[in-house]
Amino acid sequence: MQAKVVLRSIGLMLMMFSTTLFLPLLVSYIYQDQAESLFWQSFLILLTAGAVLWFPFRNEKRQLYHRDGFLIVALFWMILGTMGAVPFILGDTPSLSITDAVFESVSGFTTTGATILEGLDDMPKSILFYRQLLQWFGGMGVIVLALAVLPVLGIGGMQLFRAEVPGPVKDSKLTPRIAGTAKALWVIYLGITIICAIAYRIAGMDWFDAIGHSFSTAANGGYSTHDDSIGFFKNPAIEIVAIFFMAVSGMNFALHFAALQSASLKVYLLDSEARTYLLLMILSGSVVGGILYYEGISDFSLFDAMRHGMFQIVSFMTTAGFSTTDFYNWPGPVPVMLVFIGFVGGCAGSTAGGLKVIRVMLLYKQGDREIQRLIHPNARIPVKVGKEVQQERIIEAVWGFFGLYVVSFVVIMLLMMAGGLDQVTAFSAVAACINNVGPGLGDVATSFRTVSDPVKWLACFAMLLGRLEIFTILVLLSPKYWRY
Repeated sequence: MQAKVVLRSIGLMLMMFSTTLFLPLLVSYIYQDQAESLFWQSFLILLTAGAVLWFPFRNEKRQLYHRDGFLIVALFWMILGTMGAVPFILGDTPSLSITDAVFESVSGFTTTGATILEGLDDMPKSILFYRQLLQWFGGMGVIVLALAVLPVLGIGGMQLFRAEVPGPVKDSKLTPRIAGTAKALWVIYLGITIICAIAYRIAGMDWFDAIGHSFSTAANGGYSTHDDSIGFFKNPAIEIVAIFFMAVSGMNFALHFAALQSASLKVYLLDSEARTYLLLMILSGSVVGGILYYEGISDFSLFDAMRHGMFQIVSFMTTAGFSTTDFYNWPGPVPVMLVFIGFVGGCAGSTAGGLKVIRVMLLYKQGDREIQRLIHPNARIPVKVGKEVQQERIIEAVWGFFGLYVVSFVVIMLLMMAGGLDQVTAFSAVAACINNVGPGLGDVATSFRTVSDPVKWLACFAMLLGRLEIFTILVLLSPKYWRY
């Protein structure tokens, strides 16, 4: 374990993040919301904290080992989640406890979108912008950004990339150098954000809302500048824009890169995961829309029912967590369907959370193979995705991930029930946090404001588990990790 290199790296990235506070500071000056001193103080605190970690070890530039990458990523997200709460702690509007402030910050960075805040419409613009910015940086990952713009880190980038980027296969690079891969990802991410903001503006939002919502849409985070989320605007055009860009951001960014390189949309049609993702989204949205129309909810027309059904399915499946109406009051199995579609999540290598479509596909194909083996015990049956045969180590990794996911889910749910939540609320709260979806059912359908502080800390842990895909956090809890 190279503790000095780890501390130096975390300090450097924390200093880098402190400079992003100039953006909400600028918003505060523009809107004159009297929050300038808040962000100046927060900037100095974060900069000082980063410098304290970096300065004593500034000359430590040794190559990172693979295991060091996991420690840096896990510690950085924990530290950043805590330090990101500083503006919420120092501010008077909203006035938050340390627990609530850390919860809001961690939820933002992990792009979960669960919140404890109410009265967003009356809050200072700079605070609202800061919340949206948290999700935007968390969407692609602050560490991937560091690899793109800070090659002076002088550390092994691939180790951080493996620990940070979501998905079962983490060794593929878009470009020969890892810094080039990080830059490519961020250029695509920035491009999607800009186009999304322009589309929102054309559809009817003002520039502040358009930019803020483009941040959380591209990140599939779900924070909004209004209590009623996207439903505040009551604008079908805005909802259609949100559906499109949530779906785009929930697809593998490597596909976007390949599509730009080849100048062809065939890349998406040839990818098995993307086809499954879109097909499942369309079928589920149609089923929910059909149920809403058949049940006559709020006198929805067929178009309204399909629009609301598709919006909520896309929102939950991409784990964005936006809403257009009180979905938790919808009839029959619909609210539960929404929660379970969040378990599937988006594609690997996207800003979405959940298990990921490729993992669900591999779990299904492995189950099907076991059934075939019962019929043909001596047959050698490969697991294929498209025409590509999957290596056994990938199948094993997926099953290992799924096993730890289930165990983590059950343990956290039981602890939340011990903390006072009923079964429905506890189940949906863990699902909302570990899948990085945001909204749940029961007492957490609209916010986590009413749950106890211990439950909020458990929720923060679940959010980090989900964002870093279980292994990155749990590996640090293994005695073997620290033994050598």
